[in-house]
Amino acid sequence: MSADGAIGPGGVDGVGATSGAGIPAPRRPLRIGNASGFYGDRFDAVREMLVGGPLDVLTGDYLAELTMLILGRDRLKDPAAGYARTFLRQLEDCLGLAHEKGVRIVANAGGLNPAGLAGAIRELAAKAGLPVSVAHVEGDDLMPYGDGAGGALTANAYLGGAGITACLRAGADVVVTGRVTDAALVSGPAAWWFDWAPDDLDRLAGAVVTGHVLECGTQATGGNYAFFTAHDVRRPGFPLAEVAEDGSSVITKHPGTGGAVTVGTVTAQLLYETQGARYLGPDVTARLDTVRLAGAGPDRVAVTGVVGEPPPDTLKAGVTRIGGWRNEVVFVLTGLDVEAKAALVRAQMADALAGVAAAEWTLARTDRADADTEETASALLRLVVRDPSADRVGRALTARAVELALASYPGFHVTAPPGPAQPYGVFESASVPADAVAAVAVLPDGTRTPVPPGGPPGPAPVRAAGGGAPDPCAPDPGPPDPGSGTAIGSPAGPTRRAPLGLVAGARSGDKGGDANVGVWAESDAAWDWLHATLTVERFRELLPETRGLPVARHVLPNLRALNFTVTGILGAGAASAHRFDPQAKALGEWLRARHLDIPVQLLPAPEETGP
Repeated sequence: MSADGAIGPGGVDGVGATSGAGIPAPRRPLRIGNASGFYGDRFDAVREMLVGGPLDVLTGDYLAELTMLILGRDRLKDPAAGYARTFLRQLEDCLGLAHEKGVRIVANAGGLNPAGLAGAIRELAAKAGLPVSVAHVEGDDLMPYGDGAGGALTANAYLGGAGITACLRAGADVVVTGRVTDAALVSGPAAWWFDWAPDDLDRLAGAVVTGHVLECGTQATGGNYAFFTAHDVRRPGFPLAEVAEDGSSVITKHPGTGGAVTVGTVTAQLLYETQGARYLGPDVTARLDTVRLAGAGPDRVAVTGVVGEPPPDTLKAGVTRIGGWRNEVVFVLTGLDVEAKAALVRAQMADALAGVAAAEWTLARTDRADADTEETASALLRLVVRDPSADRVGRALTARAVELALASYPGFHVTAPPGPAQPYGVFESASVPADAVAAVAVLPDGTRTPVPPGGPPGPAPVRAAGGGAPDPCAPDPGPPDPGSGTAIGSPAGPTRRAPLGLVAGARSGDKGGDANVGVWAESDAAWDWLHATLTVERFRELLPETRGLPVARHVLPNLRALNFTVTGILGAGAASAHRFDPQAKALGEWLRARHLDIPVQLLPAPEETGP
């Protein structure tokens, strides 16, 4: 039974329901929520979502590229580990509540050991006397297929939602998976609820887009939002969606919870960690350039128009390895002659760094002239070292830095004492043939059901999203030619030097060693200017760290957005801590803080300062 008392699939208004004339009755929307955007998210969110209002399904996303490395190291210490233990503790508190309310739970918390997590949940349910059926999806782990992973710590294919669908059709109350796409946590339940077929591409694509909006939790309700000052985001509520039978949805949240759901917050999440207009997935390829957003009431945003295409015949695979050993020292440089002080330290450390595989110095000029506190008078000089040998970058090296304490620049001190080397990981993205991955749905009764690759049988036509418009997935070096039919132009009149963020929002993130920066405008006039102005060349000028790297621009006119992908800026991925912001979370905010000439008519009116 669903949370609001209506029978779910197979009952009065669910799958198989008919009208008096024998015609299948429309199925009511699926109410599906999210209670986790990452491993370590707000612990109380599961309870908050269960008590906050009616739900049919509650999902949780616990996996990220960095998380797989963490779980891999856990598994090295204990072969029975490898899943998100936080999720099990959340169920200790809330499994009975979910059962009472008839809410099914779907989470990828199984990580590297979904069978182990499923077994632990069954034990938990038995101890609590709860008649809860548990199923899991496995087969994403590529490590058992031999040493083709080349010394990998983890190697996992990204599965789709079909295994989740099979588990729910078999009556599972709780479904845990290993590595599935984040959006599969919504598309799988939606296909079960509405009994969609693999060739229902537009419907599946709509659910995938909805899943992408929900997957990062409160990022859809005002968290990490460029225009956060417009809303109370001290404790944003987690999002939910009302998914309709045609694949459209309304993004919302429980009444009375914090944050906000607006076209802007949903746009920001849609742009997060995407690359190009085609959002490839195991079940369907969703065309992001067809998505249309519209306000549908307070804290309600309608998502419509999503076009689906067949999925590729390959699956993405994520591979993590231990890349070596790293260490760091941060020197504090206070007051005058900061550049000279930095040069002295680098010269004094040169001998100690000889033979180290990689040594990177970064001087952050956090100091201010004539500062009224010592902290604001200080700059930070960061040394990061990496090497295949722990000894070469271990405590002996950091001790050499501290030995300079009485023999270097005036005011010498560091932020931490000497420390040992720490292992770091690297992430690589690869692809594997979809039919080579043996995905399996392990049903509540133990039956093992093979899950075939997603998509319709045989080839299907690829539909253009714009009636002959240029392929939006191709790199766009700047504004298209006027003949392309895409609006271009810039408002005439005077300009003023100002931060880009006064007229545009942005959100950025990581995909392995690459980063994406999505930038959007909130008015048509601002969009025309942004589209004409923010070319790849201008993007590189504003963010000098991207110079010399491949940068592609993708145009999403329905969202009034540009999406830039920067290849290689994060080195070997977040776990390698290649740069100051290893997951590129603030790359978009740096872009918004950069100044350029903006038409005055687009800028907000100056605040009144009195008579």
